[in-house]
Amino acid sequence: MWLDGELVPWREATTHVLTHTLHYGLGVFEGVRAYETDKGPAIFRLQEHTDRLFRSAHILNMKLPFDAETLNEAQRTAVRENGLESAYIRPMCFYGCEGMGLRADNLSVHVMVAAWEWGAYLGAENMERGIRVRISSFTRHHVNAAMCKAK
Repeated sequence: MWLDGELVPWREATTHVLTHTLHYGLGVFEGVRAYETDKGPAIFRLQEHTDRLFRSAHILNMKLPFDAETLNEAQRTAVRENGLESAYIRPMCFYGCEGMGLRADNLSVHVMVAAWEWGAYLGAENMERGIRVRISSFTRHHVNAAMCKAK
């Protein structure tokens, strides 16, 4: 695990139960894939995912303590240091626990990157056979009704 700029063993990557994000849901994340190739793992659209993470943080007025290249390298490091070929990568930014209440502007911002082995999303057999899909009847909230442009 990469946590606030350092590699940390999985069991030591912890945060307090009063972390603001846990109580109020203000945080941002991405879901990124790394795929096995002949040249080693390749992270799919790393820069685009990182850019979207920063846009989501901007929507929340969350000031990230690291720049985009540092977070890109953190994701590459998480894959490499865990010896992964095909992986799911989860960068996440969240507020600290220095105080409770709706406001978060006086709280620290933490950043973590986790990565774990992840093969074919729908299973190897479905990669060969194919799957059935359908279009959902649910409509996305209007941009003025919810923060649907932030992830």
